[in-house]
Amino acid sequence: MGLALCLPLTAGTALAQSTAIGTPAPFNLSLGQEMQIGAPQSGILTIQPDRLFSESAFGQRVTRELEAEGAVLTAENRRIEAELRAEEQDLTQRRPSMEPEAFRTLADAFDKKVQETRRTQDQKLREITQMGETARREFFVASLPILQGIMRDSGAGAILDNSSVFLSSEAADVTDLAITRIDAVLGDGADLESQSSDQ
Repeated sequence: MGLALCLPLTAGTALAQSTAIGTPAPFNLSLGQEMQIGAPQSGILTIQPDRLFSESAFGQRVTRELEAEGAVLTAENRRIEAELRAEEQDLTQRRPSMEPEAFRTLADAFDKKVQETRRTQDQKLREITQMGETARREFFVASLPILQGIMRDSGAGAILDNSSVFLSSEAADVTDLAITRIDAVLGDGADLESQSSDQ
C-alpha cells in the first residue's frame, strides 16, 4: 500500500542537535586557570558560552530534563508506529474481500490519520526543543549580573565569546570562574524557573 509511517523516533538526537546541549565535557583544570574567588586582572575577558551552560548545574539539570522528555516522546512514537503498522497490515489483509471504493475510503482515512499523527508528534518535539531554548535564554539572563561582577572584579572592559577571538595576548578565559560563581548563586536554577512559571 506504500503508506509512509516515518515518525520522529530519534527525539533525543534531534533535540541534542537543535539545542546544542550535549554530554558535559570533562572538567579540566590547568595550573594556570583562575578558579579561585579572585578574578584575573585583564582588560579583556573571554568566555565559552556553550560550556558555560552545559557544565553549570543549571545546564546539567536542563539537559537531564530534556533527555527525559525526549525519551518519553521516543517511546511514544515507537508505540504509535507499531499501532499504525498493525492497522495498515489489517487493512491490507482485508483488501481482497472489499470493494475497491470502500477500500480506497478506508485507505484515505488511514493516510490522513498517519499525517495528523506525524504533525502532532512533530509539534511535541518542537515544544521540547523550545523548552531547551527558553531555559538557555533564562540561564544567560540570570547569569548576566554575575558575569558583570566578574568583569568589574577583573577591571575588564569587555567579555568576548572565546570562539570569536582570533588572537590576543591579553585575553583571559573566565569560563571556569563563571561556572563556579553561577553555581554558587543560581544552583541548578529549578527555583528560578518555578518563580518564572508562577508569574
